[in-house]
Amino acid sequence: MTATARDTPDPRASRAECPQLSKDVPWYGNNRARLQHMIDERGTCAQGSGTGAPKPVAAFDWDNTVVKNDISDATLAWMLKHDKILQPAGWRATNTWMTDAAHRALTRACGTSVPAGRPLPTSTDTDCTDEILDIYEDEKTSAGDTAFSGVWNHRRTVPSYVWITQLFAGHSPEQLTAFAREARAENLAAPIGTEQKVGTHSWAGYVRYYEQQLDLIHTLRKAGFDVWVVSASAEPIVRAWAPGAGFADNRVVGIRNVIKDGRLTTGVQGCGDVKDNTRGDVLTYMDGKRCWINKSVYGIKGAEAWRKQDPAHRIAFGAGDAETDVTFVNDATAGHLAINRNKTELMCRAYDNADRRWVVNPMFIEPKARQKMPYPCATKGYMNTDGAEGPLRRPDGSVVPDQKDRVF
Repeated sequence: MTATARDTPDPRASRAECPQLSKDVPWYGNNRARLQHMIDERGTCAQGSGTGAPKPVAAFDWDNTVVKNDISDATLAWMLKHDKILQPAGWRATNTWMTDAAHRALTRACGTSVPAGRPLPTSTDTDCTDEILDIYEDEKTSAGDTAFSGVWNHRRTVPSYVWITQLFAGHSPEQLTAFAREARAENLAAPIGTEQKVGTHSWAGYVRYYEQQLDLIHTLRKAGFDVWVVSASAEPIVRAWAPGAGFADNRVVGIRNVIKDGRLTTGVQGCGDVKDNTRGDVLTYMDGKRCWINKSVYGIKGAEAWRKQDPAHRIAFGAGDAETDVTFVNDATAGHLAINRNKTELMCRAYDNADRRWVVNPMFIEPKARQKMPYPCATKGYMNTDGAEGPLRRPDGSVVPDQKDRVF
């Protein structure tokens, strides 16, 4: 998708036998045509296709990319409302980076009368529910104390992302998938715009599949692409939702907790040269998504899985909506779809459009308003491994200039 010829699809590539995106599903501007050209360029209509070459790979983030809203949040809300969070042996043991202040706050709010491994009464115990949500949402206790501290690689993990999966410990993967199915039914039935009360918190109370993405996924498959989900939600939760977009279990990658005796533990599976551990040093997050794609799709092992591969071992198309997706979406060789949620690093890459193959689309439901100030790409466009923000650079080392928000 170049800025000139590639912006206008070659009519010869739109032959009737080429799988076509539906004209009944609206896209922003000429995005449908640009995506169709990418499909024609790399799919079954491409010159030389069908000669035994590997299928081109397409990878999608899930939350706010394939669906509106967050399925982990929806599942956690359902579990809290139905007393499905189990009392841990000690809150500090649930997460390596949890502070003493957070441990004390959770112990005080949730009490110690419920034995370890038994359900907490979060449907009625508002203090416990609120403390859990404050720490998850804000990474602070209800009193404002820091909930997580220490050293971690900010391009591979986030303590609060780890912690939400650790709250599911004690259940089997099948049980968590069943809870997610209950949440799915509830959230799909609720009208768009619904908010739900969890504790005293107001949370989004609905989820919707984006019809544009369902059509795109279907068309990519029909055109010979190998289509995957790579999500920063717990994998058993994604498995409850993925069939609605036609994904088989062997094409779903999410955060994978270590399983012991058939139950989820607080341990998290590693990737590359990082072993399984209780810290959660690697999630399907930012550079971790690249590692898991290299591992799951291409069979690349060890430290090499962290590196950007040659074009033959990179995805053809990637779609995402946030910083958690920026590395794998940027790795794509034929096209990148950015759903605009005003996330700096992703939007800086998308608007800079260095390879002329980026497509930017507003959120399909309840789109964000235009960001008034330019994205600070030249000064705060890149998250370093230590958490410090710095300039975002192109492959040649040049700095990406600040970018105005243009698609909203």
